Parts: sequence; C-alpha cells; structure tokens
Amino acid sequence: MEKKFASVADLEQKQITFAPLADGVYAYTAEGDPNTGIIIGDDSVMVIDTQATPTMAADVIRRIREVTDLPIKHVVLTHYHAVRVLGASAYQPENVYASRNTYDLIVERGQQDFESELGRFPRLFADVSSVPGLTWPNIVFERELTVFMGKREVKILHVGKGHTKGDTVVWLPKERILFSGDQVEYGATPYTGDAYHEEWPATLDKLAAMKPEKLVPGRGDALQTAEQCLEAIEGTRNFLNQMYGNVKKCRAQGMDLASTYADTYKLLQPQFGHWVIFEHCLPFDITRCYDEAGEYQHPRIWTAKRDTEMWHSLQEVVAKH
Repeated sequence: MEKKFASVADLEQKQITFAPLADGVYAYTAEGDPNTGIIIGDDSVMVIDTQATPTMAADVIRRIREVTDLPIKHVVLTHYHAVRVLGASAYQPENVYASRNTYDLIVERGQQDFESELGRFPRLFADVSSVPGLTWPNIVFERELTVFMGKREVKILHVGKGHTKGDTVVWLPKERILFSGDQVEYGATPYTGDAYHEEWPATLDKLAAMKPEKLVPGRGDALQTAEQCLEAIEGTRNFLNQMYGNVKKCRAQGMDLASTYADTYKLLQPQFGHWVIFEHCLPFDITRCYDEAGEYQHPRIWTAKRDTEMWHSLQEVVAKH
C-alpha cells in the first residue's frame, strides 16, 4: 500500500491536556501534536508557541480563561515554523519575541514554509483562512532577554543552533522549568529538515546543564521530573547522533541519497519507528543530513513542490528494499 505524503493521512483529532507544572505555569499538549506553553505572571500572561491558526489558538485561549482573566500580553516564538507561529494574531499580544536568527528566517523563507507545512499537515491548519499572514516579531534579541511579569522572572534564550538556526527556549529560573520548543522532543520524532546536526548536540549539552526539573518539549507529554527531562534530552540526542552519524558514514562511502536513506531508515526504524511522525519526518531529516554532510552548511528552502518530489522519490526506495 502506498504511503500518503507526510501527515496528509493523519486526520484523527488528538486528546488535549492542559497540565499544571507550577503555580501559574501550564503545558497545552495533544498526544504528540505541537505543544504550547503558558506562564501567568502578576500582571499578564505569556504564551510560548501559538498553534498554527487563530482558530486553533482559540482553544488555548479558552483554557487560559479557565484559570485567569489577566491580559495575554506576550507571545514567544521558539522558531519560525508555521505550525508554531501563525496563530499569534488570536492572542492580540503587545509583544511578540523572537531571536534575530528567527526573524531573519521569517524574512528569507517564512512564506515558503507556510505553504510547505500546510501541505504536510492539513489537520494542524484548521480553518487556515483565519491566518492573516506571517507572524512578525516586534521584539528581537540576540542571545538573552529577561522579562519580568510583575515579580515573575522569565528568561528568553537563544543558546545555540539545533532544530533551526534561531531556536529559542524559555526558562523560569526560580521554578527550574524549561520550554524547549523543538530542540527537545519526547516520544516524538525530531524534525530536522532545517537543522544544524553538527551543532545541535552541543546545544543539548547547554540545556542539560541548566538542570531543568520540569520541561515542555516541542512535541510529547510535559515532563514533571528532572529524570524525565534528562531522558528527553538524551533521547533526542541519541536519535540525532545515530541518524547523522550513519548518513555521514554512507556519504563518505560514496552512497547516493536514495541508498543512504534506505540504509539509515533500516537502522532507525526498529528503535524509533513507534515515535510520533516518524514516517513523516525521516525523508526530510535524512535529506538534510545528507546535504549537511556535503556542501550545504545551511538548510535549503523547502517548498511545497520540493517536499512532494523528494518525499515520494525516497518512499519508492524503501519500498524496493
């Protein structure tokens, strides 16, 4: 049976959980769909990653309104991907925060990414006509920004490249809670089509060194113990190291992308095949690994046309093996 492109066949609605992490801190999770973080300060609310459309963001707002009537003034973009940022307008925030590198990526490829991701994840773009356009930050920082929401201190950090070159994490130093965006996943396959595999493990080292006691990954359940946090960081690292290491080995042996994909898929599937969006991600991930192991230090722009051509060509390879 032919596989459906990316996540086109994934139409089943997921069970949403609004999990408390500490007083005024919540994780909005949905069985491996993109997560959203919520921090309630003394005077306002911060939302970390917005969902993909204003209509989908309305459900996050409904949950927030069950626990506070404070204004939602702050939105943080952990990176530029459409499923993370295009719901921002629903919150009517005063401030939208992003790293300089994320801002530059929105300028360079934000529109192509929107069109690409819409084709890959139709279910995640419910009522896509509600999206008014790209989400633009009005506060852009280089490395670190501290926001005080009354007495509550929130650190917004760009600690290094990984999932993209602009990844941002949000850190509550008093509570030791980390919102990692897609730098860390839990029970979900890291999407690495726009990644920097050479640098990502060092970025994970920095996150581990923060010693989080609770962690909201990009996808997967909110983690409530220090042991789980480390497990998620190390699990993400293990996947990346095995995949990129194998692709580099294949490329050094002169194998083409198709053969490299088949070989690496065979290596990873027994261990990680049960992770959410594994079949969706692997073609994009291994293509980027192959590029990075060769002449492309920076990720090439994905377009809807490039997506489908690449994905179907690699599915044919696996079918033959």
